[in-house]
Parts: sequence; structure tokens; C-alpha cells
Amino acid sequence: MKNITVPELGESIIEGTITSWLVKEGENFKSGDNLAEIETEKITIEIPAQSSGKLTKIIAPVGATVNVGQSIAEITDEVIIDSAESKINQIKEKKETAKELKLPNKPDIIKKSENSPSSENSLKNFDIETANQNEKTIPMSKLRQTIARRLKDAQNTAAILTTFNEVDMSAIMSLRKKEQTSFKKKYGVKLGIMSFFVKACTDVLKEIPEINSEIYDNKIIYKNYFDIGIAIGSEKGLVVPIIRDAGNLSNSDIEKDILDLAQKANSNKLTMNDLSGGTFSITNGGIYGSMMSTPIINPPQSAILGMHSIIDRPIAVKKKIVIKPMMYIALSYDHRLIDGKQAVTFLVRLKELLENPVII
Repeated sequence: MKNITVPELGESIIEGTITSWLVKEGENFKSGDNLAEIETEKITIEIPAQSSGKLTKIIAPVGATVNVGQSIAEITDEVIIDSAESKINQIKEKKETAKELKLPNKPDIIKKSENSPSSENSLKNFDIETANQNEKTIPMSKLRQTIARRLKDAQNTAAILTTFNEVDMSAIMSLRKKEQTSFKKKYGVKLGIMSFFVKACTDVLKEIPEINSEIYDNKIIYKNYFDIGIAIGSEKGLVVPIIRDAGNLSNSDIEKDILDLAQKANSNKLTMNDLSGGTFSITNGGIYGSMMSTPIINPPQSAILGMHSIIDRPIAVKKKIVIKPMMYIALSYDHRLIDGKQAVTFLVRLKELLENPVII
């Protein structure tokens, strides 16, 4: 008999929550199979089996808070399954499944529907029923708790101010249309707008180093590297994985990194290294239809850029009214470190670069 214990969860993380058991008590598993998932304040970690065996007892059920090194289940060593017995079990499972799929008599269905709440009020994965039949309570996930705490800490600590500008996206959209086919054929990824924003931001951050800095213990840390956080809304909540050394990357490198990080976020495969660090962040509310917002700083960073929807709007060009695809951009910044002049200059320079794009 052996115990399954909680592995190291990452730097400074000592506990997590069991979110699911992927193997049930009494079931066999093979080496490499994932046994359980543990959600921490930053990522979800899968626990793989080191060898084949059988899960004999679950010690920590779903929803339990567990610490690093804690025993969460008992297993037996190598289990050899007789092929004939395995086939019999499979046949039994199929028969049971068929039984479950058989519909009850029509009167039973009517009776059940009369005594049951409407499907509109029945939501999955709720743990606690309240006195009000239209309300149910669920525990807040570790990730959601961390998001709430960090965003509130940012508001309580930093003197956050937001300044706005707008960008004519005509040149970027025209360039993408012109180069898309050859770009995808050459690099295997689509040419999106994010790579233009990441590259333009790093260029301006080099010009205005305070925006790429942080306050620490009454000191200012100037960072001569550019690790850009890209906010991604996954099913479990907001995560901000990092594009490393963005200042030295090409458009194709950035597009590949963004695609890789998005896939990891949506499949709970992000690692601590993917989420650690970051000198500046970009969030794109435009993908959800946002026209304007005031993004919150991702501490200990000092600023964050907010992108928004591209909307055809009438603007004046050389004293004539024309329709252009326009985007509002917002820079939220820590006024303790960054002055209004620096913040406004950042957006003005960013606008200039985005309206005169190049592919590198």
C-alpha cells in the first residue's frame, strides 16, 4: 500500500484545493494517468501516477483544502488485469449504461417534472442549497480568491489613474489583409493585432522606463527587460501569462507565444514559470465587445494597457469627415511613480507606432 501526496505546487504556494478525482475508488490506472487535479491560487496542477496500480481509498475528497506533502489517497502497486476479466467488466458497464439510458414511462416523467424545479433554476456544480429556492451558494475557487485579493490590493496600494487616446486601425488592418496568406504559410500562425501592440509597447517602454518599473520598499526598480503579461479570460478565471523578452521577438514569435499561452490557459496547462514575473501588462476587452474601460494594474507592475473594440466611426481627416476603424486605448498607471505627462506621452507615441505599422 502506498500514499499519494500533494507535490510541490510552486514557489511560495503551500496549499491548494482538490477540484476533481479523475480515477474513482477501486479503479485501476496506468503509469502516467492523471489521478486528480489540484487548484492553487495561480494554476491547476494534475497529479500523474508514477506507476500502474489501483486507487483503493480517497482520503481528501473534492473540495478539500490540502497542503504540500499531505496524503490524499491510498493506492496499491502494479495491478495486472486479466484480459478476460477486463472484457467481462466492459460488457457489464455497457449493460449498466444501457439500463440507465432507458426512459421511464410517460406518467413517471410527468410526475417527476411536476415535483422538480424548472431546468432554468437548476444549475450544475452547486454545493450548498439555501432557504431561497432560487439561490444556491458555491465556494470561491483559489484562483478567484487570488484575483479578488490582488485587484483589491492594487486599488488599496497604488494611486491608480487612467488616461485615454484613440488609434486609427486602418493601416494595421490593411497590412494584415495584404500579408495574411504569406505570413500564415511562412510561420504557421495568423497575423493578429496583438503582436503589433506588444511590439509597439516595448518600443515605447524603452523610451519611458518609469512605466516599465516598480516601487519596492521606497525604492524604484528600473527593469531593462520587457516581459509582457497578456490577460487571458479562461474558464476558471483571469490569468496573465508572460511573453518573455518581448522586445527582441518578431511578430511571428509573439503570435506563436500568444497562441501557445492561450491554449495552455484553456486546458489548465499553464505552469508557474508561465505566470511568474512580468514588467507590463496588456488586456484586450475588445474581444468581448468592450468599447472603453479603466483596467486595474497587475501588481507589482506600475501600468497596464487596455485595448478595446474596433468600431467604424466618423472622424475628421484634413477637415473632411471620413469613416475609420477606430479603437480607444487606455493606460492605467500608478501615479506615485508615473506622472501624467509620461502616461499621456506613452499613448501618443503608441498611437504613432500603431498607425504606421511594420512587420518584423
